[in-house]
Amino acid sequence: MTHLELMVSNNIINEFKTCTQLQYNGQLKIQSAKGQTWSFYYRLGRIVWATGGTHPFRRWRRYMAQYCPQIDVDKIQCRQQDLAMDYWDYYLLEILYKRQRIQREQIQAIVENTITELLFDLAQHTNFVSVSCDRHQDIILETPMSFTSADLSVKQMQDSWKMWSEAGLANFYPDLAPVLRRPEQLEQHVSPSVYKNFVSLINGKQTLRELAAKMKQNVLPVTRSLLPYILKGIIELVEVPDLPLLSTEADNNSLATQPKKSHVPLIACVDDSPQVCKILEDIVTSHGLRFLKIQDPIQALPVLIQNKPDLIFLDLIMPVASGYEICTQLRRVSAFANTPVIILTGNDGLLDRVRAKVVGSTDFIAKPVAADRVMSVIRKYLPVPTATKITATKVRNISSLEVSLKH
Repeated sequence: MTHLELMVSNNIINEFKTCTQLQYNGQLKIQSAKGQTWSFYYRLGRIVWATGGTHPFRRWRRYMAQYCPQIDVDKIQCRQQDLAMDYWDYYLLEILYKRQRIQREQIQAIVENTITELLFDLAQHTNFVSVSCDRHQDIILETPMSFTSADLSVKQMQDSWKMWSEAGLANFYPDLAPVLRRPEQLEQHVSPSVYKNFVSLINGKQTLRELAAKMKQNVLPVTRSLLPYILKGIIELVEVPDLPLLSTEADNNSLATQPKKSHVPLIACVDDSPQVCKILEDIVTSHGLRFLKIQDPIQALPVLIQNKPDLIFLDLIMPVASGYEICTQLRRVSAFANTPVIILTGNDGLLDRVRAKVVGSTDFIAKPVAADRVMSVIRKYLPVPTATKITATKVRNISSLEVSLKH
């Protein structure tokens, strides 16, 4: 949809106007025919917060990195019940403000940009048709940090959507991630320096919005610059999962920084093979270390972020997400910048070794795994004592951490 007159006549625009006229206090929930939801929170007829959409956690991470760079989001720990709140993202901003970790101006910038972004997504995902609008006054944000004019926000949204459409991008969602599919063809069209940047940035793990933020540019010119390569099939836009925050079941009253790790190192294994995980578990726990197994590669990143292992064994060939892809993602998370990542593979070829190094792996072990090689590489990167082994059963009873995620 590119015609603004179609937008003005629909029920969503009228709903925003009604909330303003009524000086509404509460939540306006909008749901598309496909089940997508967006929530806008009103105070005295003005929008004070918005949430929902495709990537609420990625969006919160992105704006925190942009406007609150002093906060390491990966070290924030919050209760599971806090993240289950409808407005968990705003609640976390409130807590950080009360703890004097962030300033009111930073919150205002995040609020305004979040509202603008979600209004744009609402326009693109729904085309302003086939949606339901519901008002609920059981959730009212009592002490909002910013008051945004809904009328002004809608006008800005109409203008940004018009520019996006006129640039030929109406069918391209900024929450998709560009991935390089034909590097050899790209190399023929651009200079060596541009090609190098493409290879490092266009990896299928950063959304267009995240890529633009990293480049300190607006998402429109960044996406428009990629459009010729997308149309030629050199670059493909793919869906990526959200990146949830660390949570705990501990019953505390607010956010807490992540507790210090146990003095016993935690070794993680990401491998879809139960046999490999079992072998590594027996080796690791028999030497007095803790063990974390992850058999679903899709869940690898959020589980690793939550548990922060000291060393990671990573299978190279897995369905849906390969070891290369997971390793690339890990190196983008500040908490894993220096964590040893050991690639596991049945192919001991030079090409695999080179590629594994390129994506940031630390070392390489060929299958089948053997106890001496496993412990040798662990001792190479961690201060593990060579003391007498203890039984695997005893270790599991004392200090093992097992997480097995299966389809």
